[in-house]
Amino acid sequence: MPNTAYSLFLPGLTTDDDLDTVINWGLGADSTAYLARMLTDPAAHGIDLQRTAVLYMATGSEWPETRLLVEEFMLPLLREHGVRLVQLARNGHLQQHGFTVLDDSRRPARLFACGPWTLWDDLESVGTVPQQAGTRKCSLWAKGAVGDWWLTQVLGGRPFRQIMGFNADEEGRRFGDQAASKIPGRTGEFPLIDWGWGRQQCEAYLKDRFGVYWPKSYCTFCCFPTSMGALPAHLERMRTHPDIAGQVLRLEYTAMSLNPNAKLYGRKSLLELLNPAEPQDRACLDAFEHALDMPWALYHVRRLFLLSESGKRRPVMRSTERVDLGRPQQLAQQLASTSQRHRVDVEHDPVYGRAQAWIRPRRTDWPMAEELFATAPACVIDKRDKGFDQEWNVLLSRSSVQLPLA
Repeated sequence: MPNTAYSLFLPGLTTDDDLDTVINWGLGADSTAYLARMLTDPAAHGIDLQRTAVLYMATGSEWPETRLLVEEFMLPLLREHGVRLVQLARNGHLQQHGFTVLDDSRRPARLFACGPWTLWDDLESVGTVPQQAGTRKCSLWAKGAVGDWWLTQVLGGRPFRQIMGFNADEEGRRFGDQAASKIPGRTGEFPLIDWGWGRQQCEAYLKDRFGVYWPKSYCTFCCFPTSMGALPAHLERMRTHPDIAGQVLRLEYTAMSLNPNAKLYGRKSLLELLNPAEPQDRACLDAFEHALDMPWALYHVRRLFLLSESGKRRPVMRSTERVDLGRPQQLAQQLASTSQRHRVDVEHDPVYGRAQAWIRPRRTDWPMAEELFATAPACVIDKRDKGFDQEWNVLLSRSSVQLPLA
């Protein structure tokens, strides 16, 4: 199949009648070990390569060493065996924006690690970081939804099997995948679990096969290293890429400017885990300061913490508006001057420049409203949840109203 970089996938695409097997490839040690071993004898593993496609969903923030290893070892292997590699990405935040086929080829020449709209774009534009609580929504948004769109259009509801690279240490994911599957005709298969291959076996196989250690694949700003028990290794990875660390620090700093609870690692932020006295950490912090050297904005942020009619907590609603643009010091002075007139204290970060003024601090009991003005890098767009103003006015009419800053 020819390379079709950045071709839009539209509804009504002709289905692929020959395709009956899809292999999800996340680039990490687990799914890579399965692919490499399967290709030693596809037929023995029940694979007909002519009727198989390997799917890669580009999130846009893969680590550089993973991309290099893929292009050095795996893409030549895929080309040698004529494996069809389909590389996909989102076109925008909303489902109606569709997605893009970055490449669809049996001779893939490169890994397309970034598409028109990335997970980073999505997080930075709304001023947040991935959430640890609940399901991995970021993965579902950037990977699961994209793959499901492609499968639905290409297979048209015909029966197919989808091979997932969950290792034997992740037995529970098999049942989660089966419960979450909603694509007609799909049957999930989990060969690594069936083989009894955990992460150590996958890494050992790749080390023996290619002579290299294959690192875990995840986004540079992933919030899960703490829950995976891999935070020390993750921080060392950050230190080897100070420019990446600087960008991730800016993402977190911007999110925490609008919501102090938006720390990357739950109770810990990346910023507080770095020691300015350590040379490698200092390099990351220097890169962070460089990343902050851009236009800033003064934001007006409001949140609503509401209850349903049955008394259950509803999803938090938010309104974010840019009030002004400028340099950090200028905006901080503007906020300090205005807040003084309204007898509101300003919290100022003397190191990196953020300023915050709480008009209505968060309480502990729901329902409640929260309101603040804050300065941060001008990456965040104006965004207001549907029905926010009506809900805001209703809640405030039931309590004492405090005038916002003008």
